[in-house]
Amino acid sequence: MSDEKLRIAFFGTPDIAVYVLEELKHAGLLPSLVVTNPDQKQGRAQTLTAPDAKVWALQNNIEVFQPESLSEKDMLTQLTSKKWDLFIVVAYGKIMPKWLIDLPKFGTLNVHPSMLPKLRGASPIRTSILEGLHHVGVTIIQMDEKMDHGPIIDQLRTPLTYPIPGKALDESLARQGGLLLAACIPKWIQGEIVPQEQNHSEATFCKKITKEMGELPIDPHKLPTGEEAYQLYLKVCAFDLWPGTFFFYKNKRIKITETHFDNDSKTLHILKVIPEGKKEMSWDQWFASIQ
Repeated sequence: MSDEKLRIAFFGTPDIAVYVLEELKHAGLLPSLVVTNPDQKQGRAQTLTAPDAKVWALQNNIEVFQPESLSEKDMLTQLTSKKWDLFIVVAYGKIMPKWLIDLPKFGTLNVHPSMLPKLRGASPIRTSILEGLHHVGVTIIQMDEKMDHGPIIDQLRTPLTYPIPGKALDESLARQGGLLLAACIPKWIQGEIVPQEQNHSEATFCKKITKEMGELPIDPHKLPTGEEAYQLYLKVCAFDLWPGTFFFYKNKRIKITETHFDNDSKTLHILKVIPEGKKEMSWDQWFASIQ
């Protein structure tokens, strides 16, 4: 395959997938097709919005396929009517049937932003922060029909230092994953990598993050200290941008936009907030207004 262009289909949807696509592009491994979720209505105006991966694909003149489901084989002719060398999956958001995973000549590779078998599931990056981990990583696996279960192709471990907003860690790990994937693909195609089965007895799992998880039990007149304060601080970092963190004061929602944790005094300092119906302001400004 060294003198021919690999026929690759890339399955992915959000911005994390785009960061991996960017690294593949830099390595000269552009896919021939991007498979992503259908456009979705978003915001109060319910504007029909294209997934990040679709926007990137169109900007790079790559064909896009947006199936509603992968369960009906006769609806997937854009995949079944061609011969593929490799599928790549990054935060796609749909379960792939085994026949589809096995369709390409060299199978399907998945980029997962954790040190598998740790943190299998939908939210490994933000869960890494929630758990206060000091090391994170990315894993390339050969996909099978079970979630994040397939044999390991390669891994990269990296230290995690705080504070780090969740969004920043999303990009950092996705780009590291893209670089690692780009380095693995030629070796994988040439048969130079022997997949290593995961130690399934050590597997841990993370939950899907919901909007409700962003509500924090904060009394502005008595901010928490010690371990409780640190756990709230980790939530602020982990829920950066989405779902965000907030608390209620006199039935008004107060969104937290900036915090600091003092390791010496073990105290949480809220620096900036957005009170319901108002613009962002300092904590001191807001706190003075409720006295």
